[in-house]
Amino acid sequence: MARTPAGTPEHPKGTARFNEEQATSALRGSDQPDLMKGVEAIREVVRTLPAKPGVYRMQDARGDVLYVGKARVLRNRVTNYTQWERLPIRLQRMVSQTRSMTIVTTNSEAEALLLEAQLIKRFRPAYNVLLRDDKSFPFILLRAEHAFPRIMKHRGARKMKGNYYGPFASAGSVNTTINALQKLFLLRSCTDSFFARRDRPCLLYQIKRCSAPCVGRIDEAGYGELVKEAKDFLGGKSSAVQKKIESQMAEAAEALDFERAAMLRDRLRAATFIQGSQAINAEGMDSADIFAMAAKNGQIGVQAFFIRGGQNWGHRAFFPSHTEGLSEEEVFQSFLAQFYEEVPPARTILVDRELPEAELMAEAFRELAGGKVEISVPQRGNRRRLMDQALRNAVEALDRRMAERGSQAKIWREMAEFLELPDLPQRVEVYDNSHIQGSKAVGAMVVAGPEGFLTSQYRKFNIREAQSNDDFAMMREVMTRRFGRVQEEDPERESGTWPDLVLIDGGKGQMSAVKDALEELGIEDVNLIAIAKGPNHGREGREVFHFPDGREKMLPVNSPLLFHLQRLRDEVHRFVIGAHRAKRSRAITASPLDEIPGIGPARKRALLLHFGTAGKVRAASLEDLQRAPGVSAAVAQTIYDFYHPGG
Repeated sequence: MARTPAGTPEHPKGTARFNEEQATSALRGSDQPDLMKGVEAIREVVRTLPAKPGVYRMQDARGDVLYVGKARVLRNRVTNYTQWERLPIRLQRMVSQTRSMTIVTTNSEAEALLLEAQLIKRFRPAYNVLLRDDKSFPFILLRAEHAFPRIMKHRGARKMKGNYYGPFASAGSVNTTINALQKLFLLRSCTDSFFARRDRPCLLYQIKRCSAPCVGRIDEAGYGELVKEAKDFLGGKSSAVQKKIESQMAEAAEALDFERAAMLRDRLRAATFIQGSQAINAEGMDSADIFAMAAKNGQIGVQAFFIRGGQNWGHRAFFPSHTEGLSEEEVFQSFLAQFYEEVPPARTILVDRELPEAELMAEAFRELAGGKVEISVPQRGNRRRLMDQALRNAVEALDRRMAERGSQAKIWREMAEFLELPDLPQRVEVYDNSHIQGSKAVGAMVVAGPEGFLTSQYRKFNIREAQSNDDFAMMREVMTRRFGRVQEEDPERESGTWPDLVLIDGGKGQMSAVKDALEELGIEDVNLIAIAKGPNHGREGREVFHFPDGREKMLPVNSPLLFHLQRLRDEVHRFVIGAHRAKRSRAITASPLDEIPGIGPARKRALLLHFGTAGKVRAASLEDLQRAPGVSAAVAQTIYDFYHPGG
């Protein structure tokens, strides 16, 4: 059983987004039968539960997941929910919504902990502590599938073969490090296809950020030595690498090879830059993650420092949500479990307080790290100084966030008043589209709430029907698809996916198109506002806000509310333009080989590497195709027949 907050009855861990007063009133009178229905649904599950470890999901009448929990003994944990009179009001509310459960047994409680974190990230239940920051962490990857490995930034699943270094706190920190590493080790960053097409060095060679292996300016053995030095440097042997470069520079100077000495001097400066740009002193630390928590007025912030190879690779603040009614230790544990669902654990994890399930978490993380993981609270020395610094950062980050949230709340109240909304909006959807003369058209939706942008709920729409240069038709198509789907999936508007306000980038024409599309769907109660550039095409910083009834409003140039609404509009601009450019890039880089049946990405890559271009593949004889690596006689015949249908 998880530890419970002081002063509350013993109960399974969990919480909701409801405060105590809302939950109490919700369970009075007519809601009592719902509670009994929930208890009975849980009792039905308990009858067949094994006395084994596992994970359980509580679901409402629609099948949406309300809560994900783990248990050392499933039967005992789930039985607690049937003793409803001992549950706090929030969990009574959760039980009253429960109509079914899904059970997964595991081999151990540690395995259940890892599965719980995976399912929380997947379903984002309303009664679990959640990490609001859903951006993946960037890594540096040294690819291992080429004679001359490539250095690159990587996000997402680590499926490619090679050495991963990270996590880095931000894309900026990883980009800066890669630029310095290119100067230090002269490793290539180009794609394999670009590498194969080169017949002379590119600009990176000219500015001394690449050794140009593509055109033979360095042989495989020499490049391999640079790769080895890079691995040593990133793996914590930076001092040895620097000493080696210093020795080589001295030898070159003695031999009067001043050009080589200057090149080695520049490499040495790059190494010094990487080490000198550290925000904290990580001396004596090899691989460690440092976490400190701050709490104030019901809000919680966690500051994380990432140290790898004795180098600080950045820090980031997190602000978990759905933390009401839980102890700080419970929030901390849930945060760590979800954090390491995506990021490989460091061998040393330093925290600022004792955690009730530290041993269990260390056991679970050992499976992810492939070796022993230590979770400890530092008491003295350099580790304690690092923890104190993390604590100061946690407090400062939480103070900044609370100040920002206070000003944000004021802005949202002003927005509701200016746009004449009946209530403070909790979900704002902003729409725009992008195209070039009607081609490669893409629509986009971004979502914002009082606490910021909800990036996990952004959506792109590939325009299918409105192919002409007609912005209004494109907007109608986007609205028809978006609201047609949400109307089908959530006709009662209970899931929180219906917007309280729709902002449209455009003027009267876009407003009319959106109104027509929604009226055809029978939707007339969604608040609509179109935001268009003002006089002189917005060069004065003014915007015109168009209302459905034809009225127009404007805000003063220096209005904070105007800046806020412009920021919402600019975010959808950024998102839709990025989607449009990606679609254009895919079209530009599309290969004729894509059209050949049975030719997947791996074979296409092998053919391009062997022949150089798709045109040379087309011109190849059947015998030449059969000699290409990874191409069987049958596949070669398929390719040849595709390009020579007449025999």
